[in-house]
Amino acid sequence: MLTAAFVMLAEVLIFVPSIANYRINWLGDRLTAARLAVLASEALPGGDVPQMLRNDLLRTAEVKAVAVKKDGRRRMVLPPDQAMVVDAVYDLRRMRGMNIFGEFSTRAGLIGDALAVFFVGTRTIRVLGDNGPEPTDFIEIVLSEAPLRDVMVRHGLNILALSIIISLITAALVYLALSRLLVEPMMRITHSMVHFSQNPEDPARIIAPSDRSDEVGTAERELASMQTQLAQLLLQKNRLAQLGLAVSKINHDLRNMLANAQLISDRLTSIPDPTVQLFAPKLIASLDRAINFCTDSLKFGRAAEAAPRRDLMKLRPLVEEVGDGLGLPREGAITWVVDVNETLRIDADPEHLFRIVSNLVRNALQVIEAQGDSRVGEIRVRGWREGRKVFVEVSDNGPGVPTKARANLFRAFQGSQRKGGTGLGLTIAHELVAVHGGNLQLLETKKGAAFLIELPDRTAL
Repeated sequence: MLTAAFVMLAEVLIFVPSIANYRINWLGDRLTAARLAVLASEALPGGDVPQMLRNDLLRTAEVKAVAVKKDGRRRMVLPPDQAMVVDAVYDLRRMRGMNIFGEFSTRAGLIGDALAVFFVGTRTIRVLGDNGPEPTDFIEIVLSEAPLRDVMVRHGLNILALSIIISLITAALVYLALSRLLVEPMMRITHSMVHFSQNPEDPARIIAPSDRSDEVGTAERELASMQTQLAQLLLQKNRLAQLGLAVSKINHDLRNMLANAQLISDRLTSIPDPTVQLFAPKLIASLDRAINFCTDSLKFGRAAEAAPRRDLMKLRPLVEEVGDGLGLPREGAITWVVDVNETLRIDADPEHLFRIVSNLVRNALQVIEAQGDSRVGEIRVRGWREGRKVFVEVSDNGPGVPTKARANLFRAFQGSQRKGGTGLGLTIAHELVAVHGGNLQLLETKKGAAFLIELPDRTAL
């Protein structure tokens, strides 16, 4: 309907100039008929027109009187039967030489004259027109406006009927085009969104995008991509929830097993053997860390790490303990280098920092062992302080981090490209560094991989 209304509005804007032009053409036809009547009368001997012939000529031309001016003389060729009062005079000679657009004021005046035909009573008008090449020669006619009004009304009704037909056809075509090209695809997109929201994990509910290259096709492809990603994320979330429940059960049982192992290891300290005395405290410390980790996991029951209990401590003993726990160095296979000053202190949670360094060193160790060549591997840990920040770099001479893994490096189950790897080590390290207000990043190196830990001191220090 809106389309039909716009078409009708356009037709109205065209109709007014059209009806004005129709009036000019009709009056021009009357002037042409009057010229023919003048020629017929001038062909008679003596120029005297009999009454009956004069009436026939006036009726044929649909006028009441005809006069001409030629060679400076004006004469009444076909006089009227009786005296008449002329209500309006229109000079069509001003139309000579006017282009299709004409002068605005002239066109506006012609439109006003045409509209006046419908709003005034029956008038007698005098119309002047050209009569030959000389600008001073003209022909004038006197006629009633009643016939003009009748033909203008019929013309207007014809245009109205044609406009209505055009409007309905145009509206139908536009409706069908919009329905086919826009409404139906949008309804399909809306239905897909509602249908998908009822069960986002069902891949069968993902919209199948069309091959359209316009905005609707782009919207369908983007919606399909978003639904696919959302379905994968929800599926991964459910799997992680199930995994979390399983881990909680494992932690519960593992904590009890470690508690028993701790009781047994405590008895080892009473054995006077020097080797036992050397490794028993480290074994007990490792068991304590494992028990605390299981306890914290069960206490929080969520993926977020506990708030760090920070302490200003020496870094080198912790790094050496990590190496001892992983059996580094390994003679003939892996070199273990600790490039940390004995006096360097770091403000961090000891348990968290141990897990951070341990995860990074273990990853490097596994990568070097997995490459299986004859080269001697090297794992190096460097540490230094810059102002109120401590930097720890863990590097190796392995094959490095694949380009494909860099985009999801710190995301669980997505960052690892090693067979059997989960990517949890880097994820855990990244989260533990983050709760300290620090940053963990992969450095650009020509050989191997290097991770840089940046830990700021507490503001209270």
